[in-house]
Amino acid sequence: MALPTPDYFATTLINWYQRHQRSLPWRETKDPYAIWLSEVILQQTRVKQGLPYYLDFISAYPTVQDLAAAPPDEVLRHWQGLGYYSRARNMHQTAIYITKECNGIFPATYNGLLQLKGIGPYTAAAIASFAYREKVAVVDGNVFRVLARVFGLAENIASPAGKKAFQVLADSLIPADHPDTYNQAIMEFGAIQCTPLMPDCLFCPFQQVCYAFQHGLVEALPHKVKNKGSRLRYFHYLVFRHEQTYYLKKRTESDIWQGLYDFYLLPEEEAAFSPESIRQQVSSLEPSIDYKYIQEPIKTYKRTLSHQKIVAKFYLIELNFRLREKSLESTDLVAYSKDEIEQLPKSVLISQYLQDTGF
Repeated sequence: MALPTPDYFATTLINWYQRHQRSLPWRETKDPYAIWLSEVILQQTRVKQGLPYYLDFISAYPTVQDLAAAPPDEVLRHWQGLGYYSRARNMHQTAIYITKECNGIFPATYNGLLQLKGIGPYTAAAIASFAYREKVAVVDGNVFRVLARVFGLAENIASPAGKKAFQVLADSLIPADHPDTYNQAIMEFGAIQCTPLMPDCLFCPFQQVCYAFQHGLVEALPHKVKNKGSRLRYFHYLVFRHEQTYYLKKRTESDIWQGLYDFYLLPEEEAAFSPESIRQQVSSLEPSIDYKYIQEPIKTYKRTLSHQKIVAKFYLIELNFRLREKSLESTDLVAYSKDEIEQLPKSVLISQYLQDTGF
């Protein structure tokens, strides 16, 4: 069978897109800031889940200058629940750079966009083609899937060589006259027609020229070598509380949830601690800590991240008196009221615990 020519492939995709495209706010603008924001949010999030975050962000920070002027904690608070918090931090730092060093104007080329922190080849291609109509092909998960199936490309999409092969093919297919529409079309086609599971092959416009369909390889392509197993980590939190005041600390180390707030985390990642061990841990922080009781965990929380699995337990320590300054200095804990905690950026894990305890 003959594979589709570049002209046939692009024309068929664009015709399909004009009939089936979803109405999304970032498709109604050429503003590079809005396009950038949408692409960062949607990199690891489906449109349905990402749309509310996009609308919230664009409402809170309508321009790149507004984002640059926002406090970092406030930005993370709006990002809460999306995960990959380094992206929010990078986005905020890049907004500051664009505002101060570029007079609030985004670079207008793919190569120029690549120089910005947190903007890689995919995001740069999306901004360059959607905002400036530069002829540069986007290659994301949807594009990998469409190209692998239609053209029978079997290279491992997780390998550098495989990614390069797909980029070369993608660049050879994109039309010079409609690069923006073509890029939107191929991503949309992968999102709602050529889906990972149960693609709609029966009504696919490429059915007769699709290599995977004609050779029974739809489920086998694209080829991706599985990542290594996730790291299992055990988190044990000491939740110090005095009346309506809780003690939290900001995560500053280079680890997951950097910049977010949580409770005092025991440094040892043991699978379990005995009640006596927990009492010893509390005493080791400050022997004079005066508490009414230590409530054993009533629930184990589990959180799966991209390369880690977190198993967490929370030990509520009801204090008789507020923590002394010496204790606060040694633990980096800060006292917060409930209203203040609501405004702090927190991981989903911490938010779930607070919600379950009637916070």
